[in-house]
Amino acid sequence: MTDPMADLERRLKPYRDQFLSFRELPADGLARAEVTGIVERLASAEERAWRDGYASGAVYHGDPEHVAFLSRIYAAQSQSNPLHPDLWPSATKFEAEIVAMTASMLGAGHAPETPVTGTVSSGGTESILLAMKAYRDFARERRGIAEPEIIAPVTAHAAFDKAARFFDMPLVRVPVDGTFKVDPNELAAAMTERTAVVVGSAPTFPHGVIDPIPEIAALAADRGVGCHVDACLGGFILPWAERLGYPVPPFDFRLPGVTSMSADTHKYGYAAKGSSVVLYRGRELRQFQYYTVTDWPGGLYLSPTFAGSRPGALSATCWAAMVSIGESGYTEAARRILETGARIRDGVAAVPGLRVLGDPLWVTAFAADDGLDVYQVMENMSHRGWSLNGLQRPAAVHIAVTLRHTQPGVANRFLADLAESVQEVRSNPGISTGMAPVYGMASTLPADVVRQVLTGYLDMLFEV
Repeated sequence: MTDPMADLERRLKPYRDQFLSFRELPADGLARAEVTGIVERLASAEERAWRDGYASGAVYHGDPEHVAFLSRIYAAQSQSNPLHPDLWPSATKFEAEIVAMTASMLGAGHAPETPVTGTVSSGGTESILLAMKAYRDFARERRGIAEPEIIAPVTAHAAFDKAARFFDMPLVRVPVDGTFKVDPNELAAAMTERTAVVVGSAPTFPHGVIDPIPEIAALAADRGVGCHVDACLGGFILPWAERLGYPVPPFDFRLPGVTSMSADTHKYGYAAKGSSVVLYRGRELRQFQYYTVTDWPGGLYLSPTFAGSRPGALSATCWAAMVSIGESGYTEAARRILETGARIRDGVAAVPGLRVLGDPLWVTAFAADDGLDVYQVMENMSHRGWSLNGLQRPAAVHIAVTLRHTQPGVANRFLADLAESVQEVRSNPGISTGMAPVYGMASTLPADVVRQVLTGYLDMLFEV
C-alpha cells in the first residue's frame, strides 16, 4: 500500500520545481508579462479536468463565452466595495436586485403580508452562519432563551456544525430514514423549549434528496420556532424543475412556516465563485444578522454580513449572470442537467455491485455491495481523471451533475469509466491505494485522530 499522506502531498503540490516559488517578496518586482504568463500557464494546466466534465460540482457553467462575459463585468467593477456605498451606489443596486430576484424565484410573492428580505454573502457557508447567528440573537432577545439550540438532520451541511461551534449554540443532530430523508417525528421529538430553529435541506449535499420541507415547516410553525431551508445546492434548480414537471414538493416561502433560506448564486445561479444569498421572512429577523457599532472613535460602523470590505465586482458578476440568463435560460439549463442526472443515476444503478442512495434528481450518491470498496472505486476513477466526492456513514461516493456533464459523450464516458473502475476493484481484492485508505481509516479511528489528520491536511495547503 502506498503512503497516503505522501500521495496526498504530491496531489496538492504538483508544481514544485516547475514554477517560481516565493517565500519572501522579490527584491525587484517581476515584469507583468512574466506574472501573467505564470498565472495563465497554471490555469491552462488545471482547465481540462473541469472543462471536459470530469469534476463533480465545482464548476457549474464553464462555457468560455460565459466565463469571458463574467470576466469583463468583473474588470469593470474591480475597484467596487459595498462598504462604501457613497462611492459605489451601483453595488447596492446590484445586491438589492440579486436579493429581490432570488426571493421572487423562491416564493416571495406568496408572502405579501411579510416581505421576504435578505443579503448577499460570500457563499453557502456564510449564508448559513449568518442565519444561525440571527436565530441565536433573536431567540435570546425576543424569546429569552439563554442557550438557543439548532435541530438539524445528520445530513444537513457541515456549515451548521461550524455555526454551532462559532456561536456556542448546541446542535442536536437527528437521524435520517432509509431514504436518507429526515423523519419529521424525529425532529419533533428532539425539540425543546430551547429550540431556536429547525433545519431542512433542498436537497441534501451528500445524497441529493429533498427533506420533507412541508412537514418540517408546519412543525416549526406549530411550535413557534424558526425553519431554515438550506437550498444552497437546489435553490436555482428546483423552481425550474417544478416547472418542467419533476416531482418537487413545496420547499420555499410558499410554506408559511419557512422563515429563512440559503441559496447559492455561485452554483446553479452560474455567478462567479464567492456569492450566495440568505433570505428571511420579514425585516426583523434579518436585523439580528447585522452588526453595528455606535461608539468607535473611527466613526459609526455597520456591516450587513461578517466581512467589512467586500468585492463589489463579485456582486456585479452575480447580477450580470442572473439578468443575462433569465428564466428561460435557467429553465433550459435545469432541463439539460436533470435529463443528464437521470441518465447517470439510472446508469449507476445498472452497474453490478453498486446501488443508488435515495431518490436523487441530479446529485447521485452510490454505495457498494459488501466486499467492494467504494473508496477504491473512487480512487480508480481519479486515475481516469475524475474528481468525485467521497461520503461516509455510509461509505459512498457522489457526483453532482452540472452543465459540464451535459456536453455530448460526458455521461456515457462517466458510466463506462465507472464500470471499468468497479471491475478493476473486483479483479484486485484487498488493494487500497491513493486516498482510499484515508477514507477507510476515517470510519474506524477515533474522531480526535481524524481531526489531527484533517488539521495536517490544512497545514499542508499553506506550505510553499
